[in-house]
Amino acid sequence: MGVSFDSPRRNAAWAEDEGYQFELWTDDDRALALTYGAAESRSDAFAQRITVILDSEGNQLLEYEVSSLGTHPAQVLEDCQALFGD
Repeated sequence: MGVSFDSPRRNAAWAEDEGYQFELWTDDDRALALTYGAAESRSDAFAQRITVILDSEGNQLLEYEVSSLGTHPAQVLEDCQALFGD
């Protein structure tokens, strides 16, 4: 899933335009961003691009600062396969 500060309507339109097949959540109160370090305060206009991998209990296993949108998904998938199997 992805999370942004945008409205649900804007997230839905963006996901459709990009052809994304995963959920996009709205973090309008910045709670998730603050919890995982993607924002420093509730007044931040934008979240930092990060990826967080959680286990089934909600424990954080991995965190990435997204530096390259081109290679990042492959790296995350590779790491998830190593952690969780195929």
